[in-house]
Amino acid sequence: MARRASSSVHPGIILGIIAALVVLFLAGRHFIGKKDSGMGDVEKLDVRDLLENGNSLRGNEYVVEGKIDQQLRWTTSRGQVVSLRVSTPGGEELIGVEIPPTFSHLNIERQQRYSFRVKFRQGGVPVATAINRL
Repeated sequence: MARRASSSVHPGIILGIIAALVVLFLAGRHFIGKKDSGMGDVEKLDVRDLLENGNSLRGNEYVVEGKIDQQLRWTTSRGQVVSLRVSTPGGEELIGVEIPPTFSHLNIERQQRYSFRVKFRQGGVPVATAINRL
């Protein structure tokens, strides 16, 4: 009686497919992990200007990115204030950002990175007009 040839797939082909899938997964994760703030039409905030004289920035809009350090104050009628840790050429700085009650549906979490579009009001206080989690 004649023997039939095996029709199974060669193990080298299976290993090659698995390796290709792992490479595709890691490449996709690398590109997806770097989210854009989506606020590219607004200038980035120079934190030195804010620290020198924040009142001179009033009426202007900027984008600021950083990690939430603390949630300082929250009321249902006035929103909340968060402390944002921002990287600067001279090291990290903390700035306060007021989040109006219109963003009460968002769950702002500590130690998470966010991008804020802020407009400066009287007194040089940055007030969020848009928020994206990075």
